[in-house]
Amino acid sequence: MANASLVSAITRRLEGKVAMITGGASGIGECTAKLFSKHGAKVVIADIQDEIGHSVINSIGPTNSTYIHCDVTNENHVKNAVDKTVSTYGKLDIMFTNAGICDPPRPRLIDNEKNDFEHVLSINVTGVFLGMKHAARVMVPARSGSMISTASIASGIGGSSTHAYTASKHAVVGLVKNLAVELGQFGISVNCLSPHLLATPLAAKVCGTDDEGIEQLLNSMAILKGTTLKAHDIANAALFLASDEAGYVSGQNLFIDGGFGIVNSALKYPESLA
Repeated sequence: MANASLVSAITRRLEGKVAMITGGASGIGECTAKLFSKHGAKVVIADIQDEIGHSVINSIGPTNSTYIHCDVTNENHVKNAVDKTVSTYGKLDIMFTNAGICDPPRPRLIDNEKNDFEHVLSINVTGVFLGMKHAARVMVPARSGSMISTASIASGIGGSSTHAYTASKHAVVGLVKNLAVELGQFGISVNCLSPHLLATPLAAKVCGTDDEGIEQLLNSMAILKGTTLKAHDIANAALFLASDEAGYVSGQNLFIDGGFGIVNSALKYPESLA
């Protein structure tokens, strides 16, 4: 019986917890919402994509999940989403500020538009700040909680994305570190995830190729061969940070990039050193 209990605890690592995920209607957020639910969490998806958001709730099961329309740049929306989460489920254990966008690639600084730059930062930085601020309102009195944000490989290296996106993801890491110090005294952990580019239709469009082409491009760039980064890889990392297994992990930026960010791309290595 003891062994059965242990297996159950391992396989349902978020049993009894409540998680809110911004940008949870698609991509990394959707995959994470479904994974969190499988591990026993009640999940709230906060997004502006209402139709697909409701479809995700239907696939998870409406008894275990809720959809809330939420523009993360609107503080009233974020406050309402957190308040509704608490009124529905009684608490908030996990805040995953995942919503984000990338602006059109314009390599030359002089071709970048101020409005585009500010729009990216309003979602990628201000949206994260608001999510953490209002999660803290309910986590601090409870003296527990886990905050996770989606950063990017662009948070650690230059030249991998646009100026606005790179600046925004560096800002997320700075915010995570500051809040880890402030909120640690209340037992709240604050971390972020920095994945490499996923082989998605959006990534293909940004890179000027198709679905097959983007996967080939990413595989050719990969340091860790034999595998391709998928949304579930990032969801699994979020699951770890949200679980009790990461109870003493805070202020960290976890790179999910197969080692890409540690290598000088100008250097060429032989396929085998044997």
